[in-house]
Amino acid sequence: MTVLKLSLMLFPALVIWAGIKDATSYTIPNWISATLALAFLPLAILLGLSLSQIGLALLVAFAVLLVGILLFALRWIGGGDAKLLAACALWLGPSVLLIFLPTTALIGGGLALGLLAMRNPLLVPLAQRLPAWTKRLLTPGADVPYGVAIAAAALITFEQSPLIQQLQNPVIG
Repeated sequence: MTVLKLSLMLFPALVIWAGIKDATSYTIPNWISATLALAFLPLAILLGLSLSQIGLALLVAFAVLLVGILLFALRWIGGGDAKLLAACALWLGPSVLLIFLPTTALIGGGLALGLLAMRNPLLVPLAQRLPAWTKRLLTPGADVPYGVAIAAAALITFEQSPLIQQLQNPVIG
């Protein structure tokens, strides 16, 4: 059981790293979303998720990716955000998705409002003394690193995912 618990730590570790990378560089490396996507299937099988649960998770993740691509095409989110959303949807499953997406939107809205307040032209001189990534983050008119909101919402809702639930309530056969 210890190996499975350690494997489940991959999800929070990678979404935290994605949030940090997005906040500091406005990019989410593809390897993060790819690793999450590739690690899901063997872990789901090892934990004993049913084929229907796995199939539905894959279908929902694909649908989220398609919507994410549309949002990217509209320039509402970045490409890394779309891929991270889909990878998180895969791990969280369809039932948690209904909590994860609104949570992401609320945190993203709060992040946008906070950055808007911090990007006040009166505060720009203070930002000049901060590290380069912070200056970029506080530049008026700059993008919002939405990966931070995605990561936070994923961490908040991960406990409710089928993977965690299966680990806590294993099927005795």
